[in-house]
Amino acid sequence: MKQQQFEAQFSPLWQQFEQTLRQLEGEALEEATLAGSDFAADYRRLCHHLSLARERQYSSQLVERLNALALRGHQQLYHRKTELLASFLRFVVGDFPRLVRREWRFCLLASALLYLPGLLLFVSVWRYPELIYAMLDPYRVAQFESMYDPAAEHVGRLRDAGSDLSMFGFYIQNNIGVSFRTFAGGLLYGLGSIFFLAYNGALFGALAAHLLAMDYHTTFFPFVVGHGAFELTAIALSGAAGLKLGWALLAPGRQPRLVALKAAARVAIKLMYGVILMLVMAAFVEAFWSSSALVAPWGKYLVGATLWAFVLLYFVRMGRGGYGS
Repeated sequence: MKQQQFEAQFSPLWQQFEQTLRQLEGEALEEATLAGSDFAADYRRLCHHLSLARERQYSSQLVERLNALALRGHQQLYHRKTELLASFLRFVVGDFPRLVRREWRFCLLASALLYLPGLLLFVSVWRYPELIYAMLDPYRVAQFESMYDPAAEHVGRLRDAGSDLSMFGFYIQNNIGVSFRTFAGGLLYGLGSIFFLAYNGALFGALAAHLLAMDYHTTFFPFVVGHGAFELTAIALSGAAGLKLGWALLAPGRQPRLVALKAAARVAIKLMYGVILMLVMAAFVEAFWSSSALVAPWGKYLVGATLWAFVLLYFVRMGRGGYGS
């Protein structure tokens, strides 16, 4: 292909790529996001054109033009990746814990809605064991008994459960499903979030009392104490995000409800970003640590206490002063 034909065919692509570069270099973020959605693919295509121009010994002016565009594209491509990583780290070490502290009222209310029904059902089922069947049918109760039987090969799993890796994926899917329902329930003026928080707390309390009465305390509590630090906290935070949505609908103030809901959703979504990270951590601990039969109960209690202390200190201290500020 002659150079004139080559330029005629691909010049519009180069011009579009250069326009995207100007937007990125000028930090016109909204426009750049739209125009640069296929930036990496465009960059690879440009590098291919540069290679062809050199191989075919096209004019030095064309080679220099394409080379300059490729260099600018390389800088932007890796600059954006670095910025993404930096933004993620800023969120983890500063923005997320600060956001939780700022929304402490909803977080405190959500925690109460999760833990108080759990405590109430624990005491009730301990005193009246038959109440467990008001929460679960006999088949499900038998499943849980089998999962936490001290004679079970893998504690906390059904007998036909898969490998640690497959269970890791299952736990992520299951936990995110629970948290998303708790969060999305806030759109029902907060009633859905209240229901899912109270139900999950009550279910946990009822099961704990039932398994304790069966003398399965050597398996159940060591299993849940570790990953529970992340999982239970994440469920409470997803409830807090849902309650914020519900409150925006119930008490929008002087704003129209839709405007108030959008403002609340921007905050709630950021909370959910942190929730997802915590659920992934919970799934990892649950799949590869909690179910292990090689660790003595005292070891799991020690690690569990450490993880609970870490979560508490993270939300109390991170993002203050030198921590992620």
